[in-house]
Amino acid sequence: MAAKTKWVIDPAHSEILFKVKHMMITYVKGEFRNFMAELNSDGDNFVADSIKVDINAASIFTNNDDRDTHLKSADFFDVENYKKLSFVGISLKKNGDEDYQLKGVLTIKGISKEVMLDVEFGGINKDPWGNEKAGFSLNGKINRKDWGLTWNAALETGGVLVSDEVKLSAEVQFVKQA
Repeated sequence: MAAKTKWVIDPAHSEILFKVKHMMITYVKGEFRNFMAELNSDGDNFVADSIKVDINAASIFTNNDDRDTHLKSADFFDVENYKKLSFVGISLKKNGDEDYQLKGVLTIKGISKEVMLDVEFGGINKDPWGNEKAGFSLNGKINRKDWGLTWNAALETGGVLVSDEVKLSAEVQFVKQA
């Protein structure tokens, strides 16, 4: 059996994003700005059970200081008691030439649940400095209430301020380690 190859995230060329419907009419977007991730491969074959991501919960950014402060509070991520969100891969199923489904466990506020993410493998290439990189695009949806993120407010006209569904997306580049 060949030795596994370790890949680590290139934070300068990666982003983890989310969007949530606000007032039932538009989306508010946000991101986590501080995260670490690594994965392993057997040659050109990436191994799902070795995908690990840790996200600094306090690094949430939505371009609005008041909203970010609220999201960091106990109403949402409770960053004082839960410093990180994490994802650990379980299985990676190939659906096409570059399309995969990644099943993993997402942990938020100490609650762990399985999620399914659509993955597009962008390929492997070398940068101008000789570093070998692998690129991926990921998309998925979760129900925030499954992780205890239940705060909301009713609208006078009916409906709620914040939708339960959260759309997740990520653009990530990994650097092959020697």
